[in-house]
Amino acid sequence: MYAFSTCWNSHRHADGRAMLREIRELGFEYAELSHGIRVSLLPGIFDAVEAGEIKISSLHNFCPLPLGVNHAAPNLYKFTSLDQRERESAYRHTLKTIETAARLGAKVVVLHLGRIEMREYTDRLLEMTAKGLNNTPKYEKLCAEVMNKREELKERHLAVAGELLRRIIRDAEKAGVRLGIENREALEEVPLETDFPAFFREFSSPVVAYWHDCGHAQIKENIGFIHHALHLESLADRMAGLHINDVAFPGADHLAPGMGGIDWGALKPMIKPEHIKVFELGPWLPASEVKRGIAYLQSIWGTE
Repeated sequence: MYAFSTCWNSHRHADGRAMLREIRELGFEYAELSHGIRVSLLPGIFDAVEAGEIKISSLHNFCPLPLGVNHAAPNLYKFTSLDQRERESAYRHTLKTIETAARLGAKVVVLHLGRIEMREYTDRLLEMTAKGLNNTPKYEKLCAEVMNKREELKERHLAVAGELLRRIIRDAEKAGVRLGIENREALEEVPLETDFPAFFREFSSPVVAYWHDCGHAQIKENIGFIHHALHLESLADRMAGLHINDVAFPGADHLAPGMGGIDWGALKPMIKPEHIKVFELGPWLPASEVKRGIAYLQSIWGTE
């Protein structure tokens, strides 16, 4: 199943039905409601789905946005926060997303779990990589530093995030909605790339799935922390779906396939028809580039 994310066009629309109609006109039977969906767009979204104009494959937390928030804010409330009030806000708005997904017949809610409170390294490593300094002793020292620091600090954040996730799993099981835990591009965000296997052993409920963002994984490959295809292969048996977007080296993502450096052929063996394959493209891309990218990707992966 292919779908198309509203992150490309939600900002341009005051009416949810018109927003989804634009996606339907690109040839998609399914849309993903991204994390920029304002409450005011919901009536038109419900009307479009009830009229059979389009189906909703998935929602990206938080959807709809909290009242008073008018821009995409998937990290507004973090599961990993040490502030209980923030975690309760994360729970409340995630529950609202799950309820909205169930009402719309969507199969998956995509989640960001949060981050470790520490110095940020990702942007610095990307800057050095862009300058060709990623094989220097200084770069290697920074990589070792970030790995040691996040291991040192992660446990208390993972503990509170795990407690909250267990509550959300119970709600998702009742609603019949799966939770797609997304890989992140920042080294400070969780689950860490090395922790996914242990994470899925701990959270073994069938509603907990892996959600692969191709752009995020490629960024981590570009700065030397994973091998993209091998990472995907190791988690393919728990995968519910993917966000499809390309990356201009080293870290400019949300491009249409073919505009960046991802080896789509290397990923193809892990991609199955039952996966939800969502084009998550930047709002700056013209429709002509979007259509070209869709055709390019499907020429490699097929149309199923």
